[in-house]
Amino acid sequence: MAVHLSIGARVRKSPFFKASRDAGLAAASVYNHMYMPTSYGDPAAEYDRLINGVAMWDVAVERQVALKGPDALALARLLTPRNLDGLVIGQGKYVPLCNHNGVIINDPVLLQVAEDEIWLSIAGSDIQLWASAVGGMLKLDFDVFVPDVSPLSIQGPKAIDGVSDLFGDWGRELKYFG
Repeated sequence: MAVHLSIGARVRKSPFFKASRDAGLAAASVYNHMYMPTSYGDPAAEYDRLINGVAMWDVAVERQVALKGPDALALARLLTPRNLDGLVIGQGKYVPLCNHNGVIINDPVLLQVAEDEIWLSIAGSDIQLWASAVGGMLKLDFDVFVPDVSPLSIQGPKAIDGVSDLFGDWGRELKYFG
């Protein structure tokens, strides 16, 4: 039995959603309050592009949660057991986020954007609400919000060549996690 996903206003669409549909989107799911493309109709062709060519994925569902203010780094230190000493602007670190019992509730990449701003590139959970509650209970000086950014993933052995053709060779110099 086929199941159809209705497109409506209660679930967000990424800036790439129309292009995904134009490219032959065949199936989608809802993840992190957004539509996430899951198939373009030919899994073997998609796999071949990933292994032998270039595959582009709409991963805008991987929302960022921003912590901004004088206590942003202090709040980030409370949310993760990972040592954040030596963190520099532009550097990313893989960080587990734990609840009050030490149970991992998410595992984002943490990026220091500015002296007073940390971004958490999260998976599918409401970390914005959790971070707001933790920091609010401790009366820390911070704001928490979801910035208007939408990640796009370009993968495969020919990915860097494709990116360089579009944007120049600066992409060849990128380091793993900054």
